[in-house]
Amino acid sequence: MKTVLFVCSQNRLRSPTAEQIFADRQDVEVSSAGLDSGCGNPVTPELVEWADIIFVMERMHRNKLQKRFKPWLKRARVIVLGIPDDYEFMDPVLIRLLQSRVPQHLL
Repeated sequence: MKTVLFVCSQNRLRSPTAEQIFADRQDVEVSSAGLDSGCGNPVTPELVEWADIIFVMERMHRNKLQKRFKPWLKRARVIVLGIPDDYEFMDPVLIRLLQSRVPQHLL
């Protein structure tokens, strides 16, 4: 089973939506976290080490992740989804974007 971490800035809209959408899959274990200070569920070294695949929403998230967590990023593949912060939690357009961009990387 693959372990998958979804990351955005605040872990309030995009990454929790992704976590919820893919939580029922039998072939992956999912979690989500945020990179900004003050977010409810921050990215930690333990989460980074746990993940086989880390999906970030924007390039700036990948840059922050690599800068802050480089020692723990030895095995995880980091994939930029290119989804801007323009959506509400469980927005139907956001769901369609995630469903079209994520599964190909989970094979």
